[in-house]
Amino acid sequence: MNFTPEVENMICVTKGPKNGPAPIPEEGKWIKAKYLKDISGLTHGVGWCAPQQGACKLTLNVKNGIIEEALVETIGCTGMTHSAAMASEILPGKTILEALNTDLVCDAINVAMRELFLQIVYGRTQTAFSEGGLPIGAGLEDLGKGLRSVTATMYGTSEKGARYLEMAEGYVKEIALDKNKEIIGYKFVQIGIMMDLIHKGIDANEALEKATGTYGRFDDAIETINPRHK
Repeated sequence: MNFTPEVENMICVTKGPKNGPAPIPEEGKWIKAKYLKDISGLTHGVGWCAPQQGACKLTLNVKNGIIEEALVETIGCTGMTHSAAMASEILPGKTILEALNTDLVCDAINVAMRELFLQIVYGRTQTAFSEGGLPIGAGLEDLGKGLRSVTATMYGTSEKGARYLEMAEGYVKEIALDKNKEIIGYKFVQIGIMMDLIHKGIDANEALEKATGTYGRFDDAIETINPRHK
């Protein structure tokens, strides 16, 4: 280590008490984190690209400083889906410091990684006070049955009103209108469940029927319309 002449000529002064790092909550314990291996937790974060064309929700499950599980969900940009595919291969097995300094292909995913890093190293994870944290695989629970991201896609104009296209329940087939042309419900298809049924050998039409449901006062509709074509 090199010193400037000014520092070289200084006398030594004994350092005072060594307080160490402040403890942070991690998986039900208070940890004085000094090394990467001291960091654990599961958390979520959102990032966006410079032109704000798309966004990424990133979920990481970190154990002893290593990313053991990664869920990458993107929206709004077609190229971002390919970036997410690469990030899902890149992230698991890396330390959180490696991941922070790795090009995750897409700005939105990089920003999400930055936001998660801050949460994780400052003890602000979703599992900060959960004893033992969550097992590897807990990230998939965010997706629910059929393992599909929860997505809302709505469109509206002042001239023609709103169109519900995708809800938490699934792909919207029809929206129900009352006598005043106000939306009072919708019919949806749970795509993930439908595909699971088809994979089990059930006929596609039967699978579609089993995966179809309604919400609201759909049965009271005066009129129903296809939101994509009407």
